[in-house]
Amino acid sequence: MAGNDLSPLAMLIKRERTTLLSRWREQVKQLASARHLDIPTLNDHIPMLIDELAEALISRSDETIPEAVNGGSPPAHGMQRLQDGFDITEVVAEYNILRGCIHDLANANGLTLQGPSFHILNRILDTAIGLAVQTYATQRALEIQQRREEYLAFVAHDLRTPLNAISLAARVIELSLPAQSAGTESVHMLKTLRRNVKYLDGLVGKIIQENTASLTEIGDKLELRLLDLWPLVEALIHDLHPVGGSASTQLINQVPDDLVVYADASLLRRIFQNLIANAIDYTPRGEVTIGARELADAGMIECWVNDNGAGITADRLEKIFDKLETDTHKEGGVGLGLAIVKTFVEAHHGKVTVESREGAGSTFRFTLPASKTRDA
Repeated sequence: MAGNDLSPLAMLIKRERTTLLSRWREQVKQLASARHLDIPTLNDHIPMLIDELAEALISRSDETIPEAVNGGSPPAHGMQRLQDGFDITEVVAEYNILRGCIHDLANANGLTLQGPSFHILNRILDTAIGLAVQTYATQRALEIQQRREEYLAFVAHDLRTPLNAISLAARVIELSLPAQSAGTESVHMLKTLRRNVKYLDGLVGKIIQENTASLTEIGDKLELRLLDLWPLVEALIHDLHPVGGSASTQLINQVPDDLVVYADASLLRRIFQNLIANAIDYTPRGEVTIGARELADAGMIECWVNDNGAGITADRLEKIFDKLETDTHKEGGVGLGLAIVKTFVEAHHGKVTVESREGAGSTFRFTLPASKTRDA
């Protein structure tokens, strides 16, 4: 192939497109991340790239070639390869494998890739590699940042329960000390403890505020399994005893001891933890009851957390699960607790609702799959 006539190479690529793809797949299959992929997934946008390459060669225009590639398939391919589990070196490798296959195809048909044909082919593929890798790397960075922010938001919010437990336990101890102990070293230490817990709670609140914007639906695959619900609730009540287990607030487990749910144990624990901690906060004197029952017709388990505390005003009920929604009469918090509950319940294909009347308490209900037939 002499001079600037690239038509023979373009026609060869078009005519042998199927063979070219087959040889490319054989070699790409050697990449670790490609071994498990079926043909349609493996091909992805490569057939389109081959067509774009052939058209760009026919145009023989230095201006048209980068436009054809830039507006074509490489960015979409880079995004797909991230989903397929490729690492960035494998993305580069599969394009270079295509480059080698085109060279072999040309040589086998008496076409020598040199001069303008060599440079144009390399320019097209190098541009494609750059676009694919750029898209891959950008999306990967965004996903890592998003996961980090989500993790920080969830962990920071979950820290509030043990911090509240420590603070209230210290307060209970302080109130139980005899009156004549005022001014003693023990009282000073308890006050120092509560002051530092308050400081830590402020830091946690700042982290939550900084990460609230990134709170989204759960991206990780749920680790679903059949589990007994009563022991999970009982263990959580034991952990929350310093918060709600004083003489003023009672935590009552009314979950049937033979009830089984199909859920992610870690997320389910967080759901109950947030709802119970919220109920305790609004029930300084009274009862918080945790219950559950099977909805036979629906194949679901209904769980609830009920309290006889202050209740929720009517104007807040409709937006109580919204992110950043908080009670103006309560100090601290940016309303992430119930947003997290909603996110986790919906990740299980469930639904969360609330019934409340100001001055008469609240009941939060949510549903979970009873078996694997409702796999989320």
